[in-house]
Amino acid sequence: MTTEELETIIALATLASISDGLQDEAEQARVVEVARSLGLLAPETVIAQAMSGALTITTLAARLESPEAKRLAHDTATAVCHANGWINPSEGKFLHDLADALQLDTSANDDVIADINRAVGDHPVLSATPSLGVPVIPDATSDTATVAAAAAQLDEHILDQALLTASLELLPDRLANLGILPLQLRLVHHIGQRHGQQLDTQQVTDLVATFGLGAAAQVLEKVVRRAFGGIAGGLLGGLLGGGAGIASGAAVTFASTYALGHAADQYYAQGRSLSSTDLKALFTKFRADAVTIFPRVESRVSELARGKSLDGLLRTVTR
Repeated sequence: MTTEELETIIALATLASISDGLQDEAEQARVVEVARSLGLLAPETVIAQAMSGALTITTLAARLESPEAKRLAHDTATAVCHANGWINPSEGKFLHDLADALQLDTSANDDVIADINRAVGDHPVLSATPSLGVPVIPDATSDTATVAAAAAQLDEHILDQALLTASLELLPDRLANLGILPLQLRLVHHIGQRHGQQLDTQQVTDLVATFGLGAAAQVLEKVVRRAFGGIAGGLLGGLLGGGAGIASGAAVTFASTYALGHAADQYYAQGRSLSSTDLKALFTKFRADAVTIFPRVESRVSELARGKSLDGLLRTVTR
C-alpha cells in the first residue's frame, strides 16, 4: 500500500467518525496517533482537511485505484461507524454513499452486521434480554454457599464471554471483530441486571468508554492491521501495558473482556459509587490477571473458532 492510499483511508475513516454529526477533539487526536503508528509522518494535515470539509467522499474515493485499497477503505469506515456497537441511520447513509463512490458491492459487510445483530439484537443494550447464564445476586438472607455459587457462576460467565470475544479475532471474516464490542456491552448490561440496576444505553457505553474500549481510532487500527498484517510499527502491545509477549488480537480482546466483566461487577456491587480513577485501577488489575490466565485457555479460544464462520460462532451466544 502506498502512503497516499493510507492517507486517503485515514481521511475517509475521519469522515466516518464524524458522520453521526459529532466531533470529538480527543478522538481526533487518537486518530492522529494511530495514523502515525501505521507509518504516516504528518497525518494532522489530512485529518484536519477531512474534519474541515475540504475533503469529500467523492474526492477521496477517486484517489483509490486498486480493489484492495477500496475494500480496505470501506472496511475501515464500517468499523469506525460501528465503534460504539451499532450503526445509526446517518452512519448507514455515509457507508452507502462511500460504497457508491468506490463502486463496491458491500453485501458481505451487510451480512456481517446482520449476523452480529441476530446474535445480540439490533441494539446491543436496549434489545438485550436477561441472560440465562448470569445469576441474580443473592439477597441478604442467602447462606454463604448460595452466595459463593452465584459468584462462581458469574466468574464462569465472564470467562466464557472473554473466550467468545477472543475467538472472534481468529475468524477469517474480515470484519468479524466488529462483534466484540456489542458482546462486551451486552455483558455489562447483564451484570448490571444481576445487581438490580436499570441501565440505559448511555450509562453502559460510558462505563465501557471509561476503560478505553470501542474508540473509533482503536477499531480503525485493528481493521487495517488485520487486513495488511501490520503496515509499520504498532500500538497493539500498548493495549496491554506494552507487554511484548501479548501481541495477538485474541489475547488483547480476551484480557479486555475479562477485565471489563469483573470491573463492572465490582462497580455495580458498590452501587456505581466508584470514581473513574478507581474503575481504571480495577480494570488494570483484572487485565493483568487475564494476561496470566490467557496462556492456560488459549487452546479453548482456538477450538471455539476452529472451522466456524462468524454466524456459526455467534449462534453459540446465549439469548
